[in-house]
Amino acid sequence: MTPMSGKKERLYIFDTTLRDGAQTQGVDFSPEDKRQIALALDALGVDYVEGGWPGANATDTAFFADAPKLKTARLTAFGMTARSGRSAANDPALAPVLEANTEAVCLVGKSWDFQVDVALEIPRAENIDNIARSMQAIVAKKREALFDAEHFFDGWKANPDYALACITAAHDAGAGWIVLCDTNGGAMPEEVYAVVSAVKAKLPGARLGIHAHNDTGQAAAVSLAAIRGGARQVQGTLNGLGERCGNADLCTLLPTLMLKPAYAEQFETGVTPENLARITQVSRLLDEILNRAPDRYAPYVGLSAFVHKGGLHSSAVMKDPSTYEHVRPELVGNERIIPVSDQAGRSNVMARLAEAGIELDPKDPRVARMLEDIKLRAASGYAYDGAEASFELLARRALGQVPDYFQVRSYKVSVARADGATVSEGQVKLRVAGQEFTNIATGNGPVNALDAALRKDLGKYAPFIADLRLVDYKVRILSVGMGATGTEAVTRVMVESADGQGNRWSTVGVSENIVDASFEALTDSVTYKLYREGAKA
Repeated sequence: MTPMSGKKERLYIFDTTLRDGAQTQGVDFSPEDKRQIALALDALGVDYVEGGWPGANATDTAFFADAPKLKTARLTAFGMTARSGRSAANDPALAPVLEANTEAVCLVGKSWDFQVDVALEIPRAENIDNIARSMQAIVAKKREALFDAEHFFDGWKANPDYALACITAAHDAGAGWIVLCDTNGGAMPEEVYAVVSAVKAKLPGARLGIHAHNDTGQAAAVSLAAIRGGARQVQGTLNGLGERCGNADLCTLLPTLMLKPAYAEQFETGVTPENLARITQVSRLLDEILNRAPDRYAPYVGLSAFVHKGGLHSSAVMKDPSTYEHVRPELVGNERIIPVSDQAGRSNVMARLAEAGIELDPKDPRVARMLEDIKLRAASGYAYDGAEASFELLARRALGQVPDYFQVRSYKVSVARADGATVSEGQVKLRVAGQEFTNIATGNGPVNALDAALRKDLGKYAPFIADLRLVDYKVRILSVGMGATGTEAVTRVMVESADGQGNRWSTVGVSENIVDASFEALTDSVTYKLYREGAKA
């Protein structure tokens, strides 16, 4: 693939998060979920949003009945080619798709003779006729017709003449796009490049697309190979959602297409650089809707995508980020993180201090003491690369900047089960500004009960933490030291908190006792909130 001179070729982005992504195990979209995601995709600048299969289930039917108004993307309905012996209008599966009043309709049909013989159990010629009739029905409705050639690469390897006959029938019947599908996800990039190139030569008038699954971990690579072979539409999903191992991840493909010269110099998409800088936000919006933790190791958008932990790496990155970054994180809306850990060097500490707004001379002896303290704590189980609030408190306490807002006199928690229900009760005794407080609260578990009791009444500080809430709680059992296993191991607890302004922060606690580790993380969270709010001792 060589860069073209002059005008760039257009690549079209087809998102199937709401259809193929909905086939992910454990994913169940509501109509409102679909609406929210569709609007986010439209704002991002994709060309097609495949909303689902009208008539196939109540959710999709409801979504299309009150479909969102998209500004740039074409809302697309999905369905299957008409069955033998039925007209499109009389096919109960196809009729709702045609009546959904979308700008575009994408129908899937078999292109592998084995599938026609075994799955459909109809004559091969009948399958070709069904494809043609279905495309004609879409065109007759004055909708843009797309044909998903299911199992195309397996079909081509088995019987290229038949696979070609299927897509030729769709093209001749008016399909605006012929999408070649690696349905089983087993095709190799070099195979896909060769097949797409051959199809392009044999069907020169057709606009080709690629729909890849990730069963070999190569869906993005397969999609790029198809583009090099002549495909000009790429289908995928946000965060790689999809059946089995998922689909090609648009959060990986879009940045690659727009930021890597081999593609960026030849092609353009409907996504602007300004909108590309929102792709991390869109990726995390999807995870928020699905109530799941983001994949921190995802390319470009992952929480760890631009993390530089090693001292050698962080030192170089601080001099010039391109030493260890292939693209700038801000181009995809992500951020650079230089954590502190047992591998940290002085440069890591200085970078984290700067992020926290703490200015110190690198030669200040307190920096060396902080680094030593961090390494000692890491050896005992603390991890500050995921607990930025606890790190900032550690640093500011070393500098004498954190007031002693409250003192914990004692705490206890009890768990009782009666009448089929388990109730946890936490009690925390505090001293705040010379006053004694005893707070008692119940919760759905010991940690929740202690959290509620701690924050129930902090005297004069109560208004500062009124909007504080615990949003995530993680426990890890560590074997620290020689021979420390099982009940001798220590527990590390990570707590994520949030407030009404949308701020989030994480704190850490470590102890042989899980309750003590949890309470340490909770008290750090409250202290951090008070400090950030400017509370005075």
